[in-house]
Amino acid sequence: MIQIENLQFTWPGSLRPTLEILEFKLAKAERLFLHGPSGSGKSTLLSLLTGIHLPQSGKINILGQDLAQLSGPRRDRFRADHLGYVFQQFNLLPYLSVLDNVLLPCQFSKLRQQRSGGAKAQALHLLKRLDLHTHLHQAVSALSVGQQQRVALARALIGAPEILIADEPTSALDAERRGAFIELLFECAQEHQTAILLVSHDPQLAVHFDRSLSLPTINTVETSNV
Repeated sequence: MIQIENLQFTWPGSLRPTLEILEFKLAKAERLFLHGPSGSGKSTLLSLLTGIHLPQSGKINILGQDLAQLSGPRRDRFRADHLGYVFQQFNLLPYLSVLDNVLLPCQFSKLRQQRSGGAKAQALHLLKRLDLHTHLHQAVSALSVGQQQRVALARALIGAPEILIADEPTSALDAERRGAFIELLFECAQEHQTAILLVSHDPQLAVHFDRSLSLPTINTVETSNV
């Protein structure tokens, strides 16, 4: 799903690389936990994996595609077609209903619309599984934090993206709700064998994942099994 080789990225004005990664891989349907302290480069890595930024050296291949070989608009389309994303602050559109927020990826990606087998039907299915079927036409701004989080998860999963990236998605939740969210994430992703890369500063979440990866500050990535 993802393969990185000899990557180096340095922000303008920085004297040392923010990231130096010799090798990184994510397999199909794998559940990978990425953790590290603030400033270790987690957000930078996600911006590289989604094609928002490109490395100064090395390769990032997503589903066999070298992102550096794509133009900016083509990277945007590739991201829309193949990556689901759960943002830390959810990034829902407050003036849209729950259902319309979930349907957004299918408006930007014909491929995800086709794979959904009927975007509205799949959205309703996901929202029912996430216990949100009674809030379909409610504005997301009226929902609780936990409910908004589940809307964000449904939006990321619609259209069966091959890879789902979640950036600190449980930071606003207590321990019980964190566990429930991770369980729902895995259940929904399993239906389509979606690979999961979850980023968090909370190492206690690692026990739920197939593999854990530590991202030290300005250092080569090292992996460890959980």
